[in-house]
Amino acid sequence: MPTARTIRRSERLERLLCSNLRPSEDLVAYAAELKTIANQLADEELIDTKTRLLKSLANETRLKMLRLLNEREMCVCELTVALDLTQPTASHHLNILENMKLIRDRKEGKWVFYSVSKPKLVQSLFNFLEFPE
Repeated sequence: MPTARTIRRSERLERLLCSNLRPSEDLVAYAAELKTIANQLADEELIDTKTRLLKSLANETRLKMLRLLNEREMCVCELTVALDLTQPTASHHLNILENMKLIRDRKEGKWVFYSVSKPKLVQSLFNFLEFPE
């Protein structure tokens, strides 16, 4: 049984078709065509990966870390001082960025240094976000 929301969507689509702004006259066929297009574009695994990437960037601390690491390689202790974080908090955020393959680590003795793994991608992101250089 259709819900009220489904009925409202159908009514809106019907009004759109009646306005002659779309070539179709068959509401059911046009709705099916729209669903087919959406299903063809919805590679669920790709969408999931891109969603996780965007979520990883939707955090003030991680964006700041990425900006710092775009400037130069740093260890956790440098990031904790620069961003006034505890070591566990810094490590948590670094782990998320590393899992998304935005940063990489390099070990030197007991020290672990982090750097941007995809500088062109990160610079494009900063350009898109209109961060000053």
